Amino acid sequence: MATKKTSKEEIIKESVKLFKLKGYYNTSMADIAKACGLLKGSIYHHFENKDAIGVSSLTYIHDFFVKEVYSIAYKTHLPVTERIELFIQKIDDYFLHSEGGCLFGNLALELASEKLSFTQVIKEDFEAWEEALAFMLKEKYSDKEAMVLAKEYVALTQGSIMMMNLHNNSEQYLQVGQKIISLLKEES
Repeated sequence: MATKKTSKEEIIKESVKLFKLKGYYNTSMADIAKACGLLKGSIYHHFENKDAIGVSSLTYIHDFFVKEVYSIAYKTHLPVTERIELFIQKIDDYFLHSEGGCLFGNLALELASEKLSFTQVIKEDFEAWEEALAFMLKEKYSDKEAMVLAKEYVALTQGSIMMMNLHNNSEQYLQVGQKIISLLKEES
């Protein structure tokens, strides 16, 4: 196999796809190298080991969500209903066009009790998601109610992602987003 020059980011992107589709333990360094068009040893120029790729993959997706999705919640120059709709739309766009489900949810189930460095990033992401959502819900609910609803929404979303992938049907998944939007549109 001819080697090619591949960036660290390209390796992470391919690794994310593989980890979501095959799982962490079922993805080998050879699988990652093949997906990137590299020889296995070339990966080690960028990463010490597979765990380093795994943590980098989680961090990469977390940074994407913080910048592209969670930040919407704090754009207070926009009406809260517009923010929540855009927030849900961005989440939907990601999960409806991303094969394999949620990297955080998948790896939380597979690795949470074994790899604390992974667990830390996964928790950080779920907490950022909950906090962003709760921030918007505080427009209508108490701090405590907003956080309870945010935690429920994140859990419902994770479950609906799993069911969407299991049944190859997005209907139930899309209903979750509409439910959370309705929490801010209902009359008090």
